[in-house]
Amino acid sequence: MTLRRFLDRIDNPDRSLVVLNRQAPDPVQQMLGSLFANQPVSIEEVEVPEGDDDVVLLVEDGSIVAQSPLQKLQESILLINSDLFVTGARALEEVELPSVIQRLDDVPFFLRGYPQSHSEKLLLILLSRYIERRAWEREAGTLRASFQQLSRIEDEIGTNQVYRTLDDTPVDVHVYGKPGWEPPRDSTITIHAGYEEDFRDSWFVVYTPPDGDGHIALLALEEEADKWSGFWTYRQSLVEDINEYIVRQL
Repeated sequence: MTLRRFLDRIDNPDRSLVVLNRQAPDPVQQMLGSLFANQPVSIEEVEVPEGDDDVVLLVEDGSIVAQSPLQKLQESILLINSDLFVTGARALEEVELPSVIQRLDDVPFFLRGYPQSHSEKLLLILLSRYIERRAWEREAGTLRASFQQLSRIEDEIGTNQVYRTLDDTPVDVHVYGKPGWEPPRDSTITIHAGYEEDFRDSWFVVYTPPDGDGHIALLALEEEADKWSGFWTYRQSLVEDINEYIVRQL
């Protein structure tokens, strides 16, 4: 039994993105299309008289469930690269996730890293930082995160900064991966190291708050070298089940 069992818990709702009255140049639309090229989320453009320009809608069953300015997507994901997060150039408090991305929860995804794709894996990094920011803002609860290699916490400046910041809060932080890093002696971070499949091939960030409000989990599994399948969810029952599995098995 591995974390893979949770991939079957996703319903795959029928959601699509609609770009209204695009004024942004064609390359922006092409980048948006590339970001979701391998996902079960269609993208279309619509011209609406008297409507606002450059607005992205998330539609489910004919109803609008979220909307964001196209500019927000450009600033948060389309026109940036992962170096902003790896090097720490974008601080934790600066991480923003547009509403139309937030509401793609419970949608299965398949993402590729560089060089197959320049942007897809960035979605995993952005979601991870978004969950870490939620824990940091709440200053309570438990955060569990896997890194495949625990040494990444030290090697990646941005990741190191995030977890030093979290270490200064009352959040109960647990990190998982293959051995290679030990927290400072005065740290309250708990490490869980191993070589089994769940340690080697998983990318998860799971936040469970103390008051039963604000659960969120990202789970991705590496199917091949730098190719990931997974989902994120706000469903409390599913987040708690993932969290319990991690506690019991890892």
